Amino acid sequence: MKGSPVKPSERIIMLDVIRGFALFGILLVNMPAFHSPNFINQLYSVDVPYGGLDAVVYAFLQLFVQVKFFTIFSFLFGVGFYLFMKRAEAKGLRMKSLFFRRASILLIIGLLHLIFLWFGDILHLYAVGGFLLVAFYNRMPKTLIKWAFSLLAIYLALLSMTFFIPVDMMDELGLGNADDVLPTYIYMYESAPYLEWLSYRIKVEVIPILINIPFTLIPVFAFFLFGLYAGKKGIFEGSAYAPFIKKVQIVTGTLSIPFVICLFLLLQGLWDVGVYKSAATDLFKNLSGFSLCFFYMATLTRLLQLDAWKKRLSWLQFVGRMALTNYLAQTVICFTLFNIFNLYNHVSLSLGTAIAIVIFIAQAAWSKAWFNSFQFGPMEWLWRTFTYGHISPLRRQSKAS
Repeated sequence: MKGSPVKPSERIIMLDVIRGFALFGILLVNMPAFHSPNFINQLYSVDVPYGGLDAVVYAFLQLFVQVKFFTIFSFLFGVGFYLFMKRAEAKGLRMKSLFFRRASILLIIGLLHLIFLWFGDILHLYAVGGFLLVAFYNRMPKTLIKWAFSLLAIYLALLSMTFFIPVDMMDELGLGNADDVLPTYIYMYESAPYLEWLSYRIKVEVIPILINIPFTLIPVFAFFLFGLYAGKKGIFEGSAYAPFIKKVQIVTGTLSIPFVICLFLLLQGLWDVGVYKSAATDLFKNLSGFSLCFFYMATLTRLLQLDAWKKRLSWLQFVGRMALTNYLAQTVICFTLFNIFNLYNHVSLSLGTAIAIVIFIAQAAWSKAWFNSFQFGPMEWLWRTFTYGHISPLRRQSKAS
């Protein structure tokens, strides 16, 4: 039986809106790494001295954006996985083989993106996690929740291990001084020819990122499982789970308050934990990220149940429907802007954030215009074509036809 991709009429608009919202947050998080040596600053735990408006923007991003949106994207991947498998199964297709092909194509796209353009690629990680997720498709919802919370507990425990290292050993365990590598890193991004830049990146960025996959995959896979749970329970289909969503909003919103306060105190230097500042910041950044992720999704879901807010937020669905295209386009736009036009390391945090907002607004307008004539985003169409092994019509069918 020949497979076919999901028709626009079969989509759950709410998920597209949330996906579009998540894509905006991801761009805000990624923008500093596009225009500044953020990779080295994070690797060596460098405290960049922001002042004025930049300090305000930095605090906002750390408190309300960082870690909050890749988790939403991961959750939606889990929901999407369930819907894909369920629809393939209903059509009598070999759903596992089909999904393995789909994940393999995503892995290729992600590795090309990671190696040749940008170190922040998340697609390769999603593909690897997707291969593992197949083993959980037939598990009971309660089992999925136990696995998800267990993985988060393991991840947070690993983050907390730093606190058990004696103070006098912390400096010895450091990677060294960022000043030793920063000039070369900046030169590579500012002035080096592409092939020299690529060779340097493979050694400094790509290989360490690939080696670190087992660790970085833990929270991603946990949210895959949360999403798979939501898909199995049909949380986004109908209004039966409205009371549950309200409860999630209240609980996670309440939990987020102390986590955000602790993170704020650490960022402002009002809570002195000495050499453990970086570890403590990472811990509370993740704790607040996990809770606010659910709070944001629950809040958006409840707003979308109101006609007025559904109309206000409906424009996000077009960005979400072609999330893969827009995600990759963000890299191409920023790579062109900052690397080819020599703006790398010459853009402030606040200006970079403003540029991110402009880019996203442009993507939203372009996405809506695109769907006036086409059924799928260009990368989504290619992904589906290679997944199902046949070419689906890209253009919309006219009413007359």
